[in-house]
Amino acid sequence: KTGALINSWGSGLFIMPHGLEIDRDDNIWVTDVGLHQVFKFSLEGELLMTLGEAQVAGNDSNHFDLPTDIAVAPDGSFYVSDGYGNSRVIQFDSEGEFLLEWGTYGNGDGEFNIPHGIDLDASGNVYVADRENNRIQKFDALGNYITQWQNSTTDQLYSVVVDQKENKIF
Repeated sequence: KTGALINSWGSGLFIMPHGLEIDRDDNIWVTDVGLHQVFKFSLEGELLMTLGEAQVAGNDSNHFDLPTDIAVAPDGSFYVSDGYGNSRVIQFDSEGEFLLEWGTYGNGDGEFNIPHGIDLDASGNVYVADRENNRIQKFDALGNYITQWQNSTTDQLYSVVVDQKENKIF
């Protein structure tokens, strides 16, 4: 409640932690884009599961290429957005066994240009933030495309001007 640090862990373990999820059992899930791995920890920081091979990129059922985020379903199965190097979503069962994957690079339905964030709704639908395509795509639990929401306003180029004399950013 006060904002004081209660506990910390993981020092020396991560290269570039990127995605974070806390499941219904208070386990903490982390994707590390630098290690090409996904980790599951207890609330106390005990390592419970590791997926992927440290510092080895790949695109098969045992490897990731810069995974960005994770979403855990109520039954413990989970989805990983494998986004910077691969353009796919992978589903695993609660024990970390590969179930299925979908997605390729592109801008069509079910295609991604950096699937960056992922989440689930109460019905089990999967929402993927398709970063460079400026949209969110919605899928069912088996990866079947349902719909998308396109953000056309972010296609504009923005610039930042720094006035060092006035110490302002425009």
